[in-house]
Amino acid sequence: MDLKAVSTKIATGSKNAAGTVTNVLDAMAPTLAPFAARWDAEADRRMALRTPEHLKALMDAQKGYNSARSTAATAKSQRTAARAASKNPLSTARRAARTADKAARAHRDQAKTKLKAARKDYPATLRARAVQAHAMHAVPGAGISALGWDQAGAWPVAGSLALIAANVAALVIGRRKVVVAVADELSAEERRLVERLDPSYWAQHADERGLAGTVTTPVQVTPAGLVTTVRLDGRWKPSAFKAKHEEIRALLGARTDLRMEIKAGSHGDRAVITLRTRSAADGIDLTGWTPGAPWGVDTVTGEPVQVPLGRRMLIAGTSGSGKSWSTRALLAEGSEYADHRLVVIDPKRVEAINWQHRARTAISIEDVLDVTDELVEEMHDRLELIPRGQDVIQISPERPRITVFIDEGAEVIAMAKKPRAKGSKEEPGDPDWSRIMENLSTLARMARAAEIILIWATQKPTMDAKGGIDPQISAQITYRAALALSTSGESRVVFGEDATEKGWHAHELPMPGVAMLRSGPKVQPHPINTRAFSPADVIALPDRPVWRRQESPARSAGASAPAPLRLVKETAPAAEVPAQPTKQPTNREKVAAAIGTGATTVADVANVTGINKGSVSKAVKQLLDAGEVLRSEDGSLSVVTQVGEVSA
Repeated sequence: MDLKAVSTKIATGSKNAAGTVTNVLDAMAPTLAPFAARWDAEADRRMALRTPEHLKALMDAQKGYNSARSTAATAKSQRTAARAASKNPLSTARRAARTADKAARAHRDQAKTKLKAARKDYPATLRARAVQAHAMHAVPGAGISALGWDQAGAWPVAGSLALIAANVAALVIGRRKVVVAVADELSAEERRLVERLDPSYWAQHADERGLAGTVTTPVQVTPAGLVTTVRLDGRWKPSAFKAKHEEIRALLGARTDLRMEIKAGSHGDRAVITLRTRSAADGIDLTGWTPGAPWGVDTVTGEPVQVPLGRRMLIAGTSGSGKSWSTRALLAEGSEYADHRLVVIDPKRVEAINWQHRARTAISIEDVLDVTDELVEEMHDRLELIPRGQDVIQISPERPRITVFIDEGAEVIAMAKKPRAKGSKEEPGDPDWSRIMENLSTLARMARAAEIILIWATQKPTMDAKGGIDPQISAQITYRAALALSTSGESRVVFGEDATEKGWHAHELPMPGVAMLRSGPKVQPHPINTRAFSPADVIALPDRPVWRRQESPARSAGASAPAPLRLVKETAPAAEVPAQPTKQPTNREKVAAAIGTGATTVADVANVTGINKGSVSKAVKQLLDAGEVLRSEDGSLSVVTQVGEVSA
């Protein structure tokens, strides 16, 4: 026989048995902890009252009560004797004895009341009371035995001993200090939170914070933080438990800026506490950009987050939240490929100048009106090209997908409301700035099939008079992203009226570079670490083709293009205008030539040249400022051919 193997097996079995007993006792400790806590609290209260002063008062009260009882007994005997000595109830002896008896009984009652008060002030120890209660079981003919315990066939002494053993065991287990096993890889903060979330600690301290009736389960450490399930007993329900978030944070001693999530659990009597002590995106490099790189990483699951091209999108974020750095990766993706083009509308200019080498940019109000006019015309042309049976045009290098980025939306809305100069009168050909928002609203509603995609960015996501989101445009948005916002109201504007209920709390996100993305009803409100893309990174990107609309609506529909026009002297007939210029004329030259051939209004010039009205208005203004074109009192336009002369 291998004695060493046998001894090893016995030792291993003993260790396993000891471990099992320890685990069972650890599991029972939280359940019995409230009983032990109440026992100890009552025992401490009784011991605190057992002072020398209270003892002296009790002894005096006991002495006074014994004296009063003796006096009352003597008075009663004297009254009995007086009754026996005389049959007359009104005799002096009987009346005196009766009065003395009443006074003695009253004094005895007063002394008894004082004795009760003194006993409360100097109570017996809780252990003594327990011994007295159990002693009643063993005394024949007394207490519970006299009420039928013996008749029931039970043995009073054995039953009392069993109760004593159960009481002692409950106290021992309830007072058991469970040692929480904490993983070494946890931070100091996480170790402290794990210890306080342990059932043994929670059960002993929950009542102090008004959380009695709730018990946690052992903590699970996930890549996104600490998670524990809470059992709710008695009057508790998940919503009431969630409302106690301040008390819970105080019980755990958690940092005020530590994100804590409380939600309903798998059952009606369960709640789940999640402490975001770590991020699943930690250690992942999100600087720079390469084609196809994800927009960010989910901090809860660690999964990459992609934003596919061709999705109308709203991006909101307060100043300093990292909105510009987070959106540049989307713009780089939308301008990288041969069948993609980018248009950047930025009244603030700061972002637009970074993209001039690979995007059509519009900064001034005239440029914004021009580019939106061109986009609307392009949209109509493309919609006519969609064949029957298809709902989206096929993108190609000839008809690329156009991503239109608006930064900042509030400034564009204010630009479209630009008032006329004070005291000036409306004249024929003056630009209509309100057409900017009309064009953008049309693009939002109709241009998806034409593969003209709108991305709207703003710092102030409200829909009031000074807001940064147009209601018609917002209604067409399918992807909604927000970095840190100012208020919960802004979160509801971005993510919908159910944002607060469903956990889309963008106003609680840290800054900078942390966002939430809602792209469907089943998407979870998880924070996302977004890719950081600096202005220097944008400028270092290679050049890409810049989209410009050169064709007129007539040519897009299949008709031949009008002959290019050039500015000529009045003496030269219109027929002598060269049909094939050696250099492509500019819009300004086309407009001047059209006016020289007899076009007198902006509408006439637009019809002749095929240029949109916004571009015509801009060219007319330049010609008027340069003195090459004059406008008469009735608003008609004419070309200056010689000094002091104009064409008819």
